[in-house]
Amino acid sequence: MKVTIIYDNTSFRDDLESDWGFSALVEVVERKILFDTGANGSILLSNMEKLGVDPRQIDDVFISHSHHDHTGGLSAFLEQNEDVKVWVPISYGGVKHAKEVIKIEKAQSLYKGIYSTGELDGIEQFLCIKTGKGLVVIAGCSHPQMEHILDVAAQFGSVYGIIGGLHGNKAGSLEGLDLICATHCTQHISEIKSQYPQKYVEGGIGQIIELQ
Repeated sequence: MKVTIIYDNTSFRDDLESDWGFSALVEVVERKILFDTGANGSILLSNMEKLGVDPRQIDDVFISHSHHDHTGGLSAFLEQNEDVKVWVPISYGGVKHAKEVIKIEKAQSLYKGIYSTGELDGIEQFLCIKTGKGLVVIAGCSHPQMEHILDVAAQFGSVYGIIGGLHGNKAGSLEGLDLICATHCTQHISEIKSQYPQKYVEGGIGQIIELQ
């Protein structure tokens, strides 16, 4: 598994534009999944180009929830590549110009080793990737309680780590994880970094996390 952060509030490079929102490229075996699309299509596509990510090579788009800072770039992306499956939570509205739109209500397998938690608390779904170290959860904002997110994800295997926005979830809710990359809307980022210095990985555009 390889995760490249494309859209975030901070950046590792001066040529990559930061903005409020989140998007990441998740590469697993033979599939390239764009997780969320940030708030602004031109920023999304510009960062993709500078990171060497070709929109035409994306197989799937996974939308965590309907908030604009996670969906604002979707239309611009689909103008570059509409030949994709778009996985959205059950409460999400319509998506135009995609090859296939799949609404997800409950936890399910998408592909071998790739899962969705289904829509939790009527707002957000999470992408779960099986790796040799355990399950990695990719999060948009983590609006639900972290304990609930991890409990649902655990049906697919032992949870190793989480990457993405953690919203108001506090450091104690991450106890037991071995990888924590907090991005975007995380409110208690200083506390989390302080409590898990050996497990914490900085977020930001251009960050790449790889696990076998």
